Amino acid sequence: MAKRVLKHAILGLLRKQDMSGYDITAEFTKEISQFWSAKHSQIYTELKKLLDEKLIEQYIEISGVKLERKMYKLTEEGKKELAQWLMHPEQIPETEKDTFALKVYFIQYIPEEKILPLFQDQLDQREQKLSELKSRYQFIFAQREEKMGLAADELGHYLVLTKAISREESYVDWLKKSIWLIRQKR
Repeated sequence: MAKRVLKHAILGLLRKQDMSGYDITAEFTKEISQFWSAKHSQIYTELKKLLDEKLIEQYIEISGVKLERKMYKLTEEGKKELAQWLMHPEQIPETEKDTFALKVYFIQYIPEEKILPLFQDQLDQREQKLSELKSRYQFIFAQREEKMGLAADELGHYLVLTKAISREESYVDWLKKSIWLIRQKR
């Protein structure tokens, strides 16, 4: 199956509701940013391809007196394409890119006095991100989870957010252990 993941991410967003290009771009800075990224230019290029493939349609929405917005909606063919992609088993990626881990691999070339600050900086950033994720979780899901009241359309968001929290907790734990080990080596 083709690897145009952005194509399917956009189809999935439009399956939820009609959106403008701006709305789609905004979604990539919200919850989707925890597991996928796309630039403004990539999104608009992909929208053009999707229009050409007749997987989406475009219409103009008038807001107020003069404001026109180009809106996009999923076609029946787009719904079929999305469903086919969603049901296709996914292979584990060969490698996930982690620039910090790559630097750590070459740690012997980093001056000794710079190693601990490098790790501490990464730990501070990861703890900040973890704190933000946990705050978002508390705001969106804490009360509903206690009552087991997750709606069907919230399940995916819940699962992805809890995965992001687990990922960051694991990274923070690894960084703390690494810092401890580096200090022991001194």
